[in-house]
Amino acid sequence: MQTNLAPEFRDTPEGQEAEAILRKCVHCGFCTATCPTYQILGDELDGPRGRIYLMKQVLEGKEPTRATQLHLDRCLTCRNCESTCPSGVNYGALADIGRNIVEKKVQRSAADRAKRWALKEGLTSPLFAPALKLGQALRPLVPGVLKDKLPAKTPARAHQWPNRQHARKVLMLAGCVQPAMAPNINAATARVLDAAGIQVLVAEKAGCCGAIRSHLSDVEGGLNDMRRNVDAWTPLLDQVEAIVMNASGCGVMVKDYGKALKHDPAYAERAARISALTKDLSELLPDLVPLLAPKLAANGQSPHRLTFHPPCTLQHGQQLRGGVESGLRALGFEVSLAAGEAHLCCGSAGTYSVLQPELSHQLRDRKLGQLLPTNPEAIVSANVGCIQHLQSGTDVPVRHWVEVVDEALAAG
Repeated sequence: MQTNLAPEFRDTPEGQEAEAILRKCVHCGFCTATCPTYQILGDELDGPRGRIYLMKQVLEGKEPTRATQLHLDRCLTCRNCESTCPSGVNYGALADIGRNIVEKKVQRSAADRAKRWALKEGLTSPLFAPALKLGQALRPLVPGVLKDKLPAKTPARAHQWPNRQHARKVLMLAGCVQPAMAPNINAATARVLDAAGIQVLVAEKAGCCGAIRSHLSDVEGGLNDMRRNVDAWTPLLDQVEAIVMNASGCGVMVKDYGKALKHDPAYAERAARISALTKDLSELLPDLVPLLAPKLAANGQSPHRLTFHPPCTLQHGQQLRGGVESGLRALGFEVSLAAGEAHLCCGSAGTYSVLQPELSHQLRDRKLGQLLPTNPEAIVSANVGCIQHLQSGTDVPVRHWVEVVDEALAAG
């Protein structure tokens, strides 16, 4: 794609990165066939190719409008288009650049600004946990969009952590919303790894990975979250073999720390090391299966019938496919994928389900329409946002896959 950037962007790092991405696009339109919002809305400007044109116009000097902003807001940043693109267009990075520029040029309404501020400050605050408990107590009074995000109850074992010491150690990010919204995921991860002879360490001062602020166009706030985590993790890096992420949304962000902080001389080297050490929990499965399979076989349980929903941040963001399914099958579980459209987003997409509830619910119901015909005992996934979002639309249990492994181990 031929470009002619406006002077204000021509010599900036963001402008140069955007121009390199734009020039890879050949207008083929393959991306529209796998874009969730285009599937629903049928508008070229609500698909990747149309959004690329909008961002190109802004970078070339055209003044953006509220309509420009709305089309960019409607993008889930699921990055399905990246998996489809034959030219290797890094759409996710371009979308971040384009949104940040438009955010500075287009004034949002006071209500919209307040909602976005509440999300980026509230979800990452220590007050989130007590606010969540209050919401659960007052559940009938909570608005529908927020009620969807309230978990029904916490499993009894959610706060039971192993206390054995092991020579093998990994770091784990507890996350910002997960410890309050779904604490059993972190505890189950620690118990499963403990059963395989691996000790989980958590740095107390580490918090939000930076995704929430970054995706709400608070660039500096997102970078500060990353810097805080780099500072918290650095003293522990020599003790561990990996930094393990059990939320794929956090994983895709932390794997990008090296790129995000490459221009910061105080953090660039350490951030790159952290990115190189970071693994999604599913990437440990080839090592875990031989250690856990004999324990599960000794339990003599009948296989669980599971349907796996691969989060976009796993299959498109991290380009990890098939690892969860093959690992669970090797452990004795019966695992299916959705009857169709396993590549499409469920509509959660971080804060998207709050900011774009109508589209988000349409995508959720479309996804459940493909998952439920497989008649699973449980739907399993790898990201807390997807899990909570899907659970709001069905009575079939939706869980993290590690919780199911943990329960099977505990049964013995």
